[in-house]
Parts: sequence; C-alpha cells; structure tokens
Amino acid sequence: MGGRQGYLTLPIFSVVAAIGYVYYTTVFVAVPRWLGLSTAAGVANATAFTALAAACLATYAVAVRRDPGRVPPGFVPDVEDAESTVHEIKRKGGDLRYCQKCCHYKPPRAHHCRVCKRCVLKMDHHCIWINNCVGHENYKIFLVFVLYAVVASFYALILIIGSVLHSVPKDEQPGSDSSRTSIKFKIVINGLQYHEGVRAMWLAEKGGDLYHHPYDLGVYENLISVLGPNIFCWLCPVLNTVGNGLRYRTSYDIPISTPPM
Repeated sequence: MGGRQGYLTLPIFSVVAAIGYVYYTTVFVAVPRWLGLSTAAGVANATAFTALAAACLATYAVAVRRDPGRVPPGFVPDVEDAESTVHEIKRKGGDLRYCQKCCHYKPPRAHHCRVCKRCVLKMDHHCIWINNCVGHENYKIFLVFVLYAVVASFYALILIIGSVLHSVPKDEQPGSDSSRTSIKFKIVINGLQYHEGVRAMWLAEKGGDLYHHPYDLGVYENLISVLGPNIFCWLCPVLNTVGNGLRYRTSYDIPISTPPM
C-alpha cells in the first residue's frame, strides 16, 4: 500500500537497504578479495564505486522528496492563443480535458493519479519505489537516478565476477563460505536491480503513445526538454527542466526546412 508523497514506505526502505547491501558487498568483500584495499587499483575502484553509490542515494532522495508538479488553481486553457497549436481534448465528445475529481481543467500531458489523488503535470506513472509520481518537476531526477543505478549495477557485477574468478581456493579460510554466499546473493540482487532499472528507464523515457505524436521533437530536443539546455548539468541533481509544465513545444512549432533545389 502506498503512502502519501514524501513519506517513507516499505519499498523505499527496501531500495535503500538494497543499495547499502550492494555497496557493502562490493567495497568490503569483492574489492578486497580481488584487488585489495591496500593497492592503488583497489582504492581507486572503491572510491569510484563510493562516489557512484552516493550519486544514486542523492538522486533517489530528491526523486522521493520532490513534488512532481501541481496544476495551478484556476487554470483554464486559452483556446484563442494563436501560439498554442495543440489543445488536448477528450476522446469522447471532443471537449477540453477536465478532471471531475480535482474540479479543474487539465493542462497538456497532465493526468490524475489515483494514488496521489490529484492531477500531476506531465504525469508518466506512479512509482511505488519512490512513493511518488514521475512528472514534470522530477522527471529528470528520476531518469538520472535510474541511469546511475544501471551503471552502478554493471560496475558492481564486474567487480563481483572478477573477485570470484580471481579467488584462490587454498587461500580461503573456514569462514569464507558465508562470504561466497553473500557474493552470489549480491549477483542475483544486482541482476534484478538491472532488470528493474532498465524497465524503469523505459517507463521514464516513454513519452506517450507508440505512434508519432505532436510532442515528439526528435531525440536531441526531447533530451533538452527533460534534462535541460545545459549539457554539462544533465547528470546533476538540479532542476533545469524547460518550461513550467503547462505548455509544451510540439512538432508543429518546428519549421520545416526547405529541401535543397
């Protein structure tokens, strides 16, 4: 059962516990067994993985706490605005989209969340793992978190597999069975995390229907609309999303280039 947005829930504790377990097993079990924490290579890999884990936790915390975007009170779409080329309407009746539960009009790409019990700007989906919706205000941070999680999973798997392949049986102590079991268990967890990460990234990058729709501006423009215009801040947990969530550029706003003669 999901709680209110921003509240700690069992899925959130599970994610934090999984990150902590993966970090401990990687840095304090896999790296010492393979490279050793007293070597330059061991220290470098432990430091790099620590930084990556810290980035995962930081972006995850922001995704949990940040409001995905609220519809301003009294919002009414301006149908006479000549610069707004697309107005979303109901499939039945053709009227402007109106939320009966929130008692206000819906901006483009906004949807009502049954869990949060309110309309969310540019709502993608409600994620139980952050106890929050993924919307206009936290779309970028959620995507960056998933990216960090996938990279960390790959990195951890490489270190884990390397430690297993380079372990020498004769050097193992009687108590090393638990260590090997922990490593195997972590490989399974990492594989599950990678699968969930890829699925979550696919959900986060899903912009709507499968057909070409008006909000598809092309790969680069789509990235800018989510990650911001400054490419050097794309992987930073800062809010630099384009627009206010009430209006979006469409493919109709992009001038069609004249073909060469």
